[in-house]
Amino acid sequence: ERAELVDESSVKKMILTFEKRSYKNQELRINILFDFIPTNKTICGFKFMESELDLNDIIQEMHVIATMPDLYHLLVELNAVHSLLGLLTVVDLLQELTDIDTLHESEDGAEVLIDALLEGQVVALLVQNMERLDEQVKEEADGIYNTLAIIENMAEFRPGMCTEAAQQGLMQWLLKRIKAKMPFDANKLYCSEILAILLQNNDNTRELLGEMDGIDVLLQQLSVFKRHNPSTAEEQEMMENLFDALCSCLMLPSNRDRFLRGEGLQLMNLMLREKKMSRTSALKVLDHGMIGPEGTDNCHKFVDILGLRTIFPLFMKTPKKMRKTGVSEREHEEHVCSIIASMLRNLKSQQRSRLLSKFTENDCEKVDRLMELHFKYLEAVQQADKRIEGEKHEMVRRGEILDDSMEDEFYLRRLDAGLFVLQLICYIMVEISNSGISQLQQRVHQILNLRGGSVKVVRHIMREYAESIGDGKSDEFKEAERKRIMDLADNF
Repeated sequence: ERAELVDESSVKKMILTFEKRSYKNQELRINILFDFIPTNKTICGFKFMESELDLNDIIQEMHVIATMPDLYHLLVELNAVHSLLGLLTVVDLLQELTDIDTLHESEDGAEVLIDALLEGQVVALLVQNMERLDEQVKEEADGIYNTLAIIENMAEFRPGMCTEAAQQGLMQWLLKRIKAKMPFDANKLYCSEILAILLQNNDNTRELLGEMDGIDVLLQQLSVFKRHNPSTAEEQEMMENLFDALCSCLMLPSNRDRFLRGEGLQLMNLMLREKKMSRTSALKVLDHGMIGPEGTDNCHKFVDILGLRTIFPLFMKTPKKMRKTGVSEREHEEHVCSIIASMLRNLKSQQRSRLLSKFTENDCEKVDRLMELHFKYLEAVQQADKRIEGEKHEMVRRGEILDDSMEDEFYLRRLDAGLFVLQLICYIMVEISNSGISQLQQRVHQILNLRGGSVKVVRHIMREYAESIGDGKSDEFKEAERKRIMDLADNF
């Protein structure tokens, strides 16, 4: 049969046919519900089944519209979006219409469609639809997968919708599905992915998850991987999505306390001891949980649960196994140094003394390791600086302008090359040298002199660190923290 030529008028015709059949289908559905005479009910039933098939045929035909996003405006103008949302047996059609590559083909068509869908509270309806589906039935399980795909496509095209989507029941449904006692499958993996997407750079969804006891759900789900590695690559991906979600949540101060009360520190500490795949991510979570002034309670608790015994062996020696899980040595060393720096910044009284005595034990071996790392990263940064200076020189020679955005990019490259770790290491050096324990100060300076290092370089690194401090913090905090760091550097 020859392929029909599809153009604007044939699409219009198709949509109007769909509208008519959809209306008739709804009418018959109501008749069945409210007609109590058995024979009428039977006749209605046959008519309804017939109308379902007719409706299904036209919906199948409408898949062709998904290849022409520039005609999406017709769906909106002819009110079809409203009918589509009323049906939702059309999940796979919606999935094709919102396919991310198609959306990017015609930004205008996509904008119009997404606006109409969001106005029709599409997420709330999709969630209600998922509530009804029974995943024991393959087609219905596929329906859930396709629904999650629609949400992912829309969120990727318009990240701003995440807050609304989460509030329209999606967050609650995801948490319920993630903790459901069902064997691991593609849908659970997809839920973990959507959850991580909702929480990216979004304090509203982070707060919502916290209020729904989501931190406990994440910790519960992750506790499985304390003693067992994920059994497949997909399950590993899910584990990492859940860890990412947890790290995201911990960016919000109110979730630090929920993490503490949910015994998150104890779980991460056990994971570090068990030496399974989860340990890399557990380290990252601890870093997120203890950083900044909001991490103070977690820092104290970490010392109380004997966390120092876990973290220092990881500081002394970067595990070989880490490299296997695709984590760089630098990433590992960065998280460990960041955790130690956070403790030095936040700990008071007896817990602080316990931390400092770690540096003096076994003839100051921790200080020796700290200085070894200092020179390792100093060299890496100096090499990067050489390369960057060469590039700047070239640019000036070619008459190019070094604007702020270029300077920012160079700074980010230096951080990536190891400057961030170096800043943390120097911070630890100036902190322990100022601790009033003369043994520590002497050892730091002794090794610095021995290896031709310089106090001036350390001060310079600290000055640069102080200037970059305090993303999203109040001005008073930034000022006080800068002054504190500069005082430490000046006394070094």
